[in-house]
Amino acid sequence: MPTKTTVKPHAKPAHKKVATKVPVKALKASPVKKVEVEEKVVVEKMAGKSGSFSRAVGRRKCASARVRITAGSGKVTINGQDIKKYFPYFDWQENVMAPLKALAKDKDLDVSIKVSGGGKHGQSEAIRHGISRALVLWNEDFKKTLRSIGLLTRDARVKERKKFGLKRARRAPQWSKR
Repeated sequence: MPTKTTVKPHAKPAHKKVATKVPVKALKASPVKKVEVEEKVVVEKMAGKSGSFSRAVGRRKCASARVRITAGSGKVTINGQDIKKYFPYFDWQENVMAPLKALAKDKDLDVSIKVSGGGKHGQSEAIRHGISRALVLWNEDFKKTLRSIGLLTRDARVKERKKFGLKRARRAPQWSKR
């Protein structure tokens, strides 16, 4: 018996590329934006209602902290909350206050911080890095003291990515001889 082959009369045609005309003005209107990959330090010293201030960014693992230092009475605010409420553990609070205490400025400067990403420990270290950078911008003489303690160095250690065929970054599945 011969077999019948049927052809669909309304089969979809293969995808075709359709050229569209774009006016030359539209191409000239959108300039190419250059993106810089290097890490930047945001610096601002301004005089205004709150007096002079300096800003800096600190990072650790996935955490990023934007720090603003002004002259004041020693108040530290993190994401709109007091430091003792945001960081309930003493170690995290000490981590944040380390640069200010090293320079004996914990009662003279107000610090306002916006932090995001990472966990609480990474956030506290990112804030410490940001405060150290902002203090150097506030007064260049602080750099020697903070550098000797190691507070200006960005800790670049991050979690290693998981590899294919492994359970974690380097942990291989258990090997069995038989």
